Amino acid sequence: MPVNTRHLDTSAVNLTYADKVFLSMSIGRIRVRDAAEMIAIARGLSLEELARSPSCITNVNINSPRKFDTEMAEALITLAGLGQAVVVTPFTLMGAMTPVTFAGALVQQNAEALLGICLTQIVRPGAPVVYGGFTSNVDMKSGAPAFGTPENSRANMAGGQLARLYNIPYRTSACSASNAVDAQAVWETQMSLWGAVSGYGNLIYHAAGWGEGGLVASYEKLVVDCEMLQAMAALLQPVEFSADDLALEAQKEVPPGGHFFGADHTMQRYREAFYAPFLSDWRNNQAWQEAGGRTAQDRASDIWQEMLETYEKPGLPIERVEAINDFVARRKEQIGESEISG
Repeated sequence: MPVNTRHLDTSAVNLTYADKVFLSMSIGRIRVRDAAEMIAIARGLSLEELARSPSCITNVNINSPRKFDTEMAEALITLAGLGQAVVVTPFTLMGAMTPVTFAGALVQQNAEALLGICLTQIVRPGAPVVYGGFTSNVDMKSGAPAFGTPENSRANMAGGQLARLYNIPYRTSACSASNAVDAQAVWETQMSLWGAVSGYGNLIYHAAGWGEGGLVASYEKLVVDCEMLQAMAALLQPVEFSADDLALEAQKEVPPGGHFFGADHTMQRYREAFYAPFLSDWRNNQAWQEAGGRTAQDRASDIWQEMLETYEKPGLPIERVEAINDFVARRKEQIGESEISG
């Protein structure tokens, strides 16, 4: 099979324009090994040192039902051998790739996930691995994948219980099948997200920007979803119940029927008292209309464009950037020569 070299350019962009762990393309051994070598260059490490400090992750899908493709298996074997994290995720859609029953789908998901997980440990005992759950249902009228459904949300919860049974980190998702950044997109993503959080997901995949079941991405939806994610993170923060938090002194200060706007307790805390949204508009309708009546999608469009304008590259040392570029040029030439000779 000819090897597309786009993975080299994508990895180079990820390494020079971001400082986060990124997902390596999981189609075959060549792509994941190239990604690992480039990460090692970016971090100034050898591959042996990188194995002791994992910095790459890939998602390997089982071709449900019950088939592990050669390309996916090779990617898993290679990346596990390099000590990098592998997420093993059966592609289980009820009614198409699994039986229509919830229990039947979970049985199949679990068996397929454990197959891939066991393979990582055969390759390299102790290699980091994640139990992936992606079970949802299809629209039985069209066969199209559906997300944010009750079945999908329930599967996100159940997958987490299975992962905890084996004491393995859990990957879940917050997906939507909507074709627009509309109410459907929000409620489907929110339903999926609640299931993911209730399932104690360690990695929530597809958490921002997804549309049409993953066939499209939207900058505006990325911003909308990030607002939901941040609000969810704020919701999950532990609540404090110190004497100061109980605010009995403020109760003494404010008379019955009064208000707490000007209380000392409020004045000392109001700036950081509540979660501050970056997208929501809480003005009343008249003020909102006078300001242009702009919707959440309009405001999200402004935000992502402002983010691009104000973006600053992380400070990767120039010699490492040059080494990455040299690696990309050398590998493209090698790949081209191997395809010609093949």
